Amino acid sequence: MIRKTALFAVLALGLAWLVAVPLWLDPGNAALAGLLVSLMMFTPAIAVAIVALVTRQKGFWRFVGAWPMVPIGRFVGMCVLGLLGPIALVIAGVAAVSALGLVELDIEHLSGFAAQLAAAAPGKDMPDPHVLAAVQFIAIPVAAIIPNGFLAFGEELAWRGWLTSALRPYGVWPTLLITGVLWGLWHAPVILLGHNYGRTDVWGVLLMVGACIAWGAFFGWLRLRSRSLWPAVFAHGSLNASAGLIMVVLAATSPYRPEIAGPMGIVMWILLAALVGILALCGQFRPAKLVAQSTP
Repeated sequence: MIRKTALFAVLALGLAWLVAVPLWLDPGNAALAGLLVSLMMFTPAIAVAIVALVTRQKGFWRFVGAWPMVPIGRFVGMCVLGLLGPIALVIAGVAAVSALGLVELDIEHLSGFAAQLAAAAPGKDMPDPHVLAAVQFIAIPVAAIIPNGFLAFGEELAWRGWLTSALRPYGVWPTLLITGVLWGLWHAPVILLGHNYGRTDVWGVLLMVGACIAWGAFFGWLRLRSRSLWPAVFAHGSLNASAGLIMVVLAATSPYRPEIAGPMGIVMWILLAALVGILALCGQFRPAKLVAQSTP
């Protein structure tokens, strides 16, 4: 299994860089970036498919947790938790960075959001930002499934599906750590162009690795506890759909450092570490609780 995992890692990271090449040639093209980032999200699934074909892996869909969806009660409950949990965590993160004085919020007037709308359509009359903000918030659970859940499946089939099951015999914590590190490194082609943190150096990649370890521990728990891939898919889609919430309530004059105050920032790592610690203290990471299969 070590050889299979190494082959997968080389393929997943290599394919991500390959897809990102046009973006490096034209880094200022926003439309191209949106398309290539979406395509890049399927490179881990392609890597897994190649490994499965080369090694003639049997029972693939059961191995990655895509099937069966039983027991049904736990499956549904964990899917709901996966869908709503990241939204609650992102909101908690916004509250935390505000309480710590790291950002200034303007929930009453939404001055930052209004400034963003004005910059996006200069000279045009825009609807009340409160109405747009409410619509955006209400739409998050839907957007978490379509299109974000669809795109997240390309990643989660690999990270929480195949890789988590492949590494599971080596222990829960090594599995979560290795998966998080590889997931973070996989983002390097776009992180080095300034995505997420606005940094184009190795520190941006290291920040992403830290974020992926933190969020990956929660996603991994959903996968292992539910015996299913789908709660992690919904959680990943939900995170992507809700990641911009802080920009809606941020004051126009507020400082904002995404590496500290953003949904992938250090404050959020601490919140996630606390959550995972509570789950661990409650015995949620004991082998008897983690029923995901590690063999096809």
